[in-house]
Amino acid sequence: MPTKPTWTARASNVPEEACPIGPVVDIVFSRWTTPILWSLHEHGRQRFVELERRIGTITPKVLTQRLRQLERDGLIVRTYHPEVPPRVEYEISDLGRSLAPLFAHLATWASTNLDTVERSRHDYDAKSAR
Repeated sequence: MPTKPTWTARASNVPEEACPIGPVVDIVFSRWTTPILWSLHEHGRQRFVELERRIGTITPKVLTQRLRQLERDGLIVRTYHPEVPPRVEYEISDLGRSLAPLFAHLATWASTNLDTVERSRHDYDAKSAR
């Protein structure tokens, strides 16, 4: 029977041993990864310009870099269509799709708790201003 993961960190000089989810956070929650994966999950296969429009504030250079990294990590699939003009499409892979429950939990947490976080920030800032 598999053991249930715990939140207990072990004392270690190796970051992955001290916090085993650290590498996952680095892969999935970098600045532009989440909006790219969310867009591909919600809207399906897309071309570069479609992703660029949906995300809005990302530069073409950064989008290209993030798409290459996500392809390298196996979270998206890039399909090249050799036609004139050439067409490239991106879609979320099965591995990337496996993150959907995690994103759903985070979306639920956000809708439940972000107001509380904002109130806490406001209270903290008010105390600090005194």
